[in-house]
Amino acid sequence: MTALTRTISHWKLRSRSIELGRRTTVMGVVNITPDSFSDGGLFLAAEAAVVRALHLLDEGADLLDLGAESTRPGSQAGDTTQAAVSADEEQARLLPVIEGILKARPDAVLSADTYKSATACAALAAGVEIINDVSGFCWDKTMPSICAQSACGVVLMHTRGRPDEWREQEKLPSDALMNLVRTGLARSVEMAALAGIQVEAIVLDPGYGFGKKFQENYTLLARQAELLPLGRPLLAGVSRKSFLGHTLAPLYEGRQTPGAARETASIAALVAAILHGASIVRVHDVRPAVEAARIADAVLNAR
Repeated sequence: MTALTRTISHWKLRSRSIELGRRTTVMGVVNITPDSFSDGGLFLAAEAAVVRALHLLDEGADLLDLGAESTRPGSQAGDTTQAAVSADEEQARLLPVIEGILKARPDAVLSADTYKSATACAALAAGVEIINDVSGFCWDKTMPSICAQSACGVVLMHTRGRPDEWREQEKLPSDALMNLVRTGLARSVEMAALAGIQVEAIVLDPGYGFGKKFQENYTLLARQAELLPLGRPLLAGVSRKSFLGHTLAPLYEGRQTPGAARETASIAALVAAILHGASIVRVHDVRPAVEAARIADAVLNAR
């Protein structure tokens, strides 16, 4: 059976469109949080976050994803009425960074990683082009209309439950897992369409680590191309995820490696994601990702 592969398409944003699929698009991550699993606290200060963002652009990032609330396993993210980080606090962290980046690089393409419609609205007013909703429009029912009104690009991720529920979830058989992710993403696309969001504005994210047990992430990675018939480009966020550290633990006397020590593993997973249909990769360390993507793209083009 011939593997399904990505196709060339255009991602419609607020003020421009981005071609996807001819080569891998690299999205650099800036966590403006004190408690991110990968680099919590390093870029909480706005000045440090802006410097980090500009560095990632210089290293070759095509766009940046800015997040001001951690959605790591065990966190209280997901409840818009009682969130651990309020919309006001999230915006206080996020908006100065958006302003600083766009002041230095007016043409930078920015994404706001938020599930709160109030924060999305403020970020869009500040100049972001994309809303990256890890809940796929499931946690804040106002989000689809906000995105439709602004005509922004959207990333709709599949999440199984909320972060504080993930550790208690049962492992799913492979087919059940893929059906869950496929139907969940299809539901998110349907919600977007009902709100009036154009299909060309949508990118889909399988949600690695978001309510998936360790081995389930490898199933999802190996079968990721099965999601391409949903008709939208795929974004893969495998960078520094805990399932990679779990696999590496036997090499480190059973200890989980910290997020920043998972870069080589992240590159291996990134290449697998590209070869299985991802058009965009979301990464913490941009330059190695750009180089690895070039090689993976060369393999795809050789087909």
